[in-house]
Order: sequence, then C-alpha cells, then structure tokens
Amino acid sequence: MKTLLIVDDEPRTRLGIQKTLVAWAAGKYQIESAASGVEALEWLKTHPVHVIITDVRMPEIDGLQMLETLAARGPLPVVIVISGHAEFEYAKRSLQLGAFDYVLKPVDKSILIDTVQRAFERDSGRDRMDAMEKLVDPKLLEMGRDEARYSSSIKDAIAYIYDRLHDTVGMKQVAEHLHLNPSYFSVLFKEQTGVTFSDYLTRIRLQKAKELLVATRLPIWEIAEKVGYQTVKYFIKVFKDNEGMSPRQYRQQSLDADPSIQ
Repeated sequence: MKTLLIVDDEPRTRLGIQKTLVAWAAGKYQIESAASGVEALEWLKTHPVHVIITDVRMPEIDGLQMLETLAARGPLPVVIVISGHAEFEYAKRSLQLGAFDYVLKPVDKSILIDTVQRAFERDSGRDRMDAMEKLVDPKLLEMGRDEARYSSSIKDAIAYIYDRLHDTVGMKQVAEHLHLNPSYFSVLFKEQTGVTFSDYLTRIRLQKAKELLVATRLPIWEIAEKVGYQTVKYFIKVFKDNEGMSPRQYRQQSLDADPSIQ
C-alpha cells in the first residue's frame, strides 16, 4: 500500500487534511501525519513514503529545509506544499527544489483531493519508468551508444544477429556470412564491443525475451522459440541464471510494478 505523509504544525489543519484524505482514500492509501518537520524527518528514516503534503512555515525546520534535507538523502517523494498567499515566495522556492505542486490556504477540499490524485499518478509514472529501466540491459545500452565507432564488419554482424534472433545462430555462421575466419571474428568482436560473442548473443536474446514477457501474453515456450532457444527448459535455466528469477516471475513482477495493468 502506498503512503502519504501530512506535515503541519497546526493541529486543526493537519487533522482536517488527514480526515478528508482518509475518507477519499477509502483504504487504498495509508495516510499518516507528523506535527513538525523534525518529527517527519525522523519518521522518514524508517518508513517509505510516496507523497508528502507539507506546510512551508513551521518552527525548528520549515518545509523548505525539510525538502533540502530529504533531497540530500536521495530522490524526493512527490511533494505538495501548503502555503498562504503571503507565503507565495516560499511556495515558488519549493517548486524550484523539486516540489510537485502547491495548495493555497485555506485548503479547498476538492482542490486538495485533485492535487493528491495527480501526485499519486506522478508516483505511478515513476514506477513505470523504474520498471522500464530494469527492462533494458545497461551493457546493451552502452554498446548502442558506441556502435558508431564499430567497424563495418561488426555492425553487419550485429544486424545479422538481430535479423535471425529466432534461429539458432552461432559465431561460425556469422563469421561465414562476413567471410571472416571464426577465430579472428571472435577476437575482433570482443575487442570492439567489450563482450564475447556468446555473451552478446545471450544478452540480446534475453533482452528480446523480457520485452515479450512484459508487452505480450505469449506463453513462455513460444517466447523461448522466438528468441532462438530450442527448448523451453534451457531458456528458463539461462533466464534464471542471468536475471535471478524465472521468466514467469519476471512477468508477474513487471505487471505488479505497473498499476495501469489490472
């Protein structure tokens, strides 16, 4: 369950916001509160939070100082700032520090709920981005950036592999296509790409498999065939060895991370 934290030193405002959001959330989100920036920072050391609503004017540590401290710890949650008209400069500064939006006092219930709803949507968007980052092999990304510097032979080899990913393509077959000695091609490939041919082939097959697992409902055995594995048993073994989980577990984890898929 995702968590929202309300930080305000005024009990009436804090409890009023909490009561409104608890009724709106109807158990979908956990709504917590803190009576000061100091209390909030201490609580946040041991509790993950997805959205924060904070007043800008508070004793000891104000909302801006709290944001600065949180930013130094790591990525900020989605932050909504509460401010009065006379405190607009504070609200503007909070936006510069990375706050998502601000709500003016006195707090209008409908505006509050709309802003919180958009904040949770923003947080869900971050979840989807995190899932997409996990989908892409960082070594393949690095190779993609360096590809312009590869020789024409290596570029042709990579294109040839992509076109025949569903086949049981091997180094000897690619070397013959390029009219190169397999041993020479093996050294050349490692020298330019930084990975062995077999490592690259595994990475590119698993990359395609992960895309199919997330974007389609194809059965595992069919995905194994589409990425060049002759048996589903071997495909599952290779996948687990490299990803630390089975293809089925990877698919389920990806679905769980994307709240737009029910």
